[in-house]
Amino acid sequence: MLEQIIARKRGLIEITLHYREYGNKNADLMLFLHGGGVSGWMWDKQIQYFTNFHCVVPDLPEQGRSNDTEKFSIKNSAEKLIDLIQEKAIGKKVIVIGFSLGAQVAIQLISMKPNLIDFAIINSALVRPITSIKKWIRPSIKLTSPLMRNRLFAKLQAKTLYVNEEYFERYFEESYQMSSDRLVRILEENMSFEIPKDFAKATGKILVTVGEREKSVMKNSAKDIVASNENCVGVILPGIGHGISMAKPDFFNEMVEMWIDKEILPIGENIII
Repeated sequence: MLEQIIARKRGLIEITLHYREYGNKNADLMLFLHGGGVSGWMWDKQIQYFTNFHCVVPDLPEQGRSNDTEKFSIKNSAEKLIDLIQEKAIGKKVIVIGFSLGAQVAIQLISMKPNLIDFAIINSALVRPITSIKKWIRPSIKLTSPLMRNRLFAKLQAKTLYVNEEYFERYFEESYQMSSDRLVRILEENMSFEIPKDFAKATGKILVTVGEREKSVMKNSAKDIVASNENCVGVILPGIGHGISMAKPDFFNEMVEMWIDKEILPIGENIII
């Protein structure tokens, strides 16, 4: 495993992005993009499984080990990740796997470079802006921010993301360090995101997943994504909420592997969108 930093110059400001590399550096590239409230460690079970790939796991700006001089945005994150992919994936197939906030970043980068990826797995991406809630984010976070440093509250939050005891301390540490202003920025980006028009031009094969127990806005978002590109296939995963890769890592790994190898899904009760 290697931990590295990618830096870009914008004027006099150097922007950094921390990432780790695993597996076979000569193999096809597999890029993992984490959700909000967690960081690259959420993909540990996938890293352990996909040892025959060149796995790259960044921490998105202002999260995990990435302590950037710029504020987080989905677009800027996508720009930096495009640079990273182009540096690492010369002559390789590119697979991008994103969850929640990371899935939104994946959609953005695919839209900006429609021919860049060969396969994408988009898990639980919100693409229907929730404007009615957005205006209440800042005041509500200001009121509840002390709870972020409360272990009991953190355990309740972790449970919704399927963060188990093995990873709770990492989750709690990052939650404890997250400032309210930073959290507001991330949530505002998350709540405002919609599918870029150039997503329709993406040429790679795209699998879109959402949990059966997720909110209706998430299920409708998955349907919107599938309808926006003819190369998309969507699936509703039974009995799952927000976080399939951590809730059922073995199933998730098998699903990703089958999709990449044969463009098929595991047999079961999955509902095709």
